Amino acid sequence: MERRNRYTPEFKAKIVMEVLRETETVNQIAARYQLNPQMVSLWKREFARHAPDLFGRRKDGEAKLRKELQEKEDRYQKIIGGLNYELNPLGGKSGLGKQH
Repeated sequence: MERRNRYTPEFKAKIVMEVLRETETVNQIAARYQLNPQMVSLWKREFARHAPDLFGRRKDGEAKLRKELQEKEDRYQKIIGGLNYELNPLGGKSGLGKQH
């Protein structure tokens, strides 16, 4: 049974970029890398289909990540505030830690 090759996303992107430069045909590029031309064409179509997502994802992703981080920080601040109150309910007037 023949083993299937696994190609990294970086390798696929490299091949697609070469195809998009149009200095060689898909068949020439595929032959140089010993790839099936149909597979190279499939990678090109997949790239073209997902290209619009690349431009919108960064801004949306950054905003989502920033919101998640702010929510976590707020949650941690509430926990810390509660712990401070539990440790020192008198607001520093307990006298604990002071030696007379």
